[in-house]
Amino acid sequence: MATAPVLPSQVGILILDEDNAHQGTLRQILDSEGWRVRLVTDPKLLFTELKSGEWSLVIANIALTGLDTPVYTTLRELASVSYEDGGRVRVLYVVPENMGSQYVAALESARAPYAVRPFHLHDFLEKVSDLLVEVRAIEGPIRQVRHEFGALRKKKKQAARSTSMFASRDAYSYSDEEIAEYERQESQASKRIKPRTDLGGSDR
Repeated sequence: MATAPVLPSQVGILILDEDNAHQGTLRQILDSEGWRVRLVTDPKLLFTELKSGEWSLVIANIALTGLDTPVYTTLRELASVSYEDGGRVRVLYVVPENMGSQYVAALESARAPYAVRPFHLHDFLEKVSDLLVEVRAIEGPIRQVRHEFGALRKKKKQAARSTSMFASRDAYSYSDEEIAEYERQESQASKRIKPRTDLGGSDR
């Protein structure tokens, strides 16, 4: 009997951040993809959440985890396990702009995915998408991001101005030529990718 495909609501993303504005912006963006998002502000609560096995991705503010804490060690170990070896969780660190010199070199040395805030919305979603693909939470990259972004950019530009989480509004502008080219690529990609029916399962 074929296994039902993973629904967007079954893709769990856990956000560790104590900044309410940044939390809200991230949740708004990720909710727009239909994913299930939960926010936590205390690193200690992260352990309880991770034990549930419900999460495919953790987005963690590096200012809360640090580089020499049990939380960081746990996240690093979880993220280092490949899907083939049973890994089910990926980690994306968010680095506050004024802390780049403090953390970026260490994260790069550890080959840990990160995004320095403020970041471009599209770049951020591409990183999220790639990490979810690695643990097969989604079948392929979010190819609709640019297409959908045209309709949503006003709303998200407003969020960017109010929270300074994302980069300047120039990063949100796509020309008609860029949109047409993206739609062409999307059409070609959709012809190459066949729907999978074996991504769900009782282990999620």
